[in-house]
Amino acid sequence: MKMEFLGDSSETDKKTMKKKRFHRHTPHQIQRLESAFNECQHPDEKQRMQLSRELGLAPRQIKFWFQNRRTQKKAQHERADNCALKEENDRIRCENIAIREALKHTICPTCGETSAHEDSYLDEQKLRIQNAQLREELERVSSIAAKFMGRQLPHLPPLLLNQTPRQLFHGGGPCLDFDLLPASCSSMFATTLLPSQTNLAISDIDKSIMTNIAVTAMEELLRHTQTNEPLWIKTDGARDVLNLESYENMFPRSSSRGGKNHHNSRVEATRSSGIVFTNAMTLVDMLMDSVKSAEIFPSVVAASKTLAVVSSGLRGNHGDALHLMLEELQVLSPLVTTREFSVLRYCQQIEHGTWAVVNVSYELPQFIPSSRSYRFPSGCLIQDLSNGYSKVTWVEHVEISEQEPVHEMFKDTVREGLAFGAERWIASLQRMCERLTALIGPATSSAIPSLEGKRSVMKLAQRMVSNFCLSVGTSNNTRSTVVSGMNEFGIRVTSYKSQHEPNGTVLCAATSFWLPVSPLIVFNFLKDERTRPQWDVLLNGSSVQEVAHIANGSHPGNCISVLRGFNASSPQNNMLILQESCVDSSGSLVVYTPVDLPALNMAMSGQDTSYIPILPSGFAILPDGSRNNQTPELKVEGGGGGGSLITVGFQIMVTSLQSGKLNMESMETVNNLIRSTVHHIKTTLNCPSTA
Repeated sequence: MKMEFLGDSSETDKKTMKKKRFHRHTPHQIQRLESAFNECQHPDEKQRMQLSRELGLAPRQIKFWFQNRRTQKKAQHERADNCALKEENDRIRCENIAIREALKHTICPTCGETSAHEDSYLDEQKLRIQNAQLREELERVSSIAAKFMGRQLPHLPPLLLNQTPRQLFHGGGPCLDFDLLPASCSSMFATTLLPSQTNLAISDIDKSIMTNIAVTAMEELLRHTQTNEPLWIKTDGARDVLNLESYENMFPRSSSRGGKNHHNSRVEATRSSGIVFTNAMTLVDMLMDSVKSAEIFPSVVAASKTLAVVSSGLRGNHGDALHLMLEELQVLSPLVTTREFSVLRYCQQIEHGTWAVVNVSYELPQFIPSSRSYRFPSGCLIQDLSNGYSKVTWVEHVEISEQEPVHEMFKDTVREGLAFGAERWIASLQRMCERLTALIGPATSSAIPSLEGKRSVMKLAQRMVSNFCLSVGTSNNTRSTVVSGMNEFGIRVTSYKSQHEPNGTVLCAATSFWLPVSPLIVFNFLKDERTRPQWDVLLNGSSVQEVAHIANGSHPGNCISVLRGFNASSPQNNMLILQESCVDSSGSLVVYTPVDLPALNMAMSGQDTSYIPILPSGFAILPDGSRNNQTPELKVEGGGGGGSLITVGFQIMVTSLQSGKLNMESMETVNNLIRSTVHHIKTTLNCPSTA
């Protein structure tokens, strides 16, 4: 009935929007607005209401007029600056020509001969030839060194500018070896192996084009966040989904801005909002920093990199800051391919206490030329609340080529917008901000009484979760190489060289499977130390006891635990288990790693944990996208209906580097761990083995 009503009123809505689109203010209104603008370019709500009553205009019209006028004035200043720079450039060029002509006729005072000068163009050509020769020499030396060192030498940063984003992310061509990066360069989460910023040279013309695109995208994002029906419609699960017909009517030019295969593509567009326990300025700072933004979304962002800072913003608070970035988004499963975007990220202060951050695809020929994903204006509106919280409204709008394969198991989750949609961003942001608050809060565990010890253990757990997220996904932006694709059991195996003692190779195996059980039930079963012996094949049935507990969120499932296993055959066992479990409305994680007692004592005493070796394993649990899971059931005790998509990942150390043993015995070991664990879970939860 709701859709019929919208259909009946579509003609009226179109006429109304058409009339609004061609509305013009009277000369008196414009004169009064200009006078007010000259006095104050950012009027508060009281001033806008006064102008509204005086001129007979709606407050929203007053607000949008001032926004457009500020943008227009900024563009005028930029044009004036460009004209001045052009005149200065022409003057310098003329002086340069005059100097070169004078040099051609100079006479040496000693010998009386005319000096011979080569043209500067030829000098530049010589430098280019020498530069190419030096690059070839560097490649030759690197290949020779690789034969003796067993690895490639890192190339100079300028060479990165000639690579595509895939090469920048995935190590094609010149690369930086992960093992050669100093520890100080790695983030707490270690989500990216390359420097967080590349100083890409951008011309003034490109900067002007980028600025215009970003300003237009910001206007579109603001309308997305402030407009409801008919632009956004509610699904049965009360989720906001974009009405594509209304969108094309409201933004007619947008249909030509999409990807190359517009007619063979699908659109995923969702909107969600929530209260976040962080102020607006802190959120803006995290979102505008590529490293920090990857840290707060470890399960969503596989890689994030700033290519260039087009504009650094005003007064150091990110206002009007514009960055050109690369971003790779993931779902924690070996069955779902990642999505890569080259985007402009633009930040603007809308009014006091209100900020907006927009992302929009900007595809240069040298950046992702064959991209199958296009990001329409997406991002968030952040509004400060009086109690230190913020209200965040997130919009995620992408166009995906139908040629991009989606595994049957994840098809509903991806196409319903649950995998990459706005709800996942909001839920992850809420949970991670709670975790950051817990990180700076006082220690509450009797086993870890000091604040420094608590923070050290939490940072070790953060590195563990980040490592796990990189190991089970399909991103190649890791130190990993694919050893074996999906075998007959659906298991994918990758490997990477360990950074810590003992030296060796780490094998990572991951697979995904479906269970007809609520995600919350599966999460509670896997995180509970009392039920752990029922699925952990390495315990051999031994019981487990929690010896330390750190809460890092309002939900009781968000916590870090230190577990001790009781093995009758080894009563003096010094190996403990560090486990972090986290849950929100978009899914949950249970990640753990064995840690020996001396290393854990170092962490509990507040010492540096960056050198403690870890081998994270665990589970990622997502709702299966069915109708019953389109509501945030994980927030409700007892869960709801629908099934679960579970990804399980294991890592083992292979101390021998013999390729035969690596490919056969070690791979069989890790595959058996996966198969046995999945079998135990299905058996305990009374699910058929074929599920």
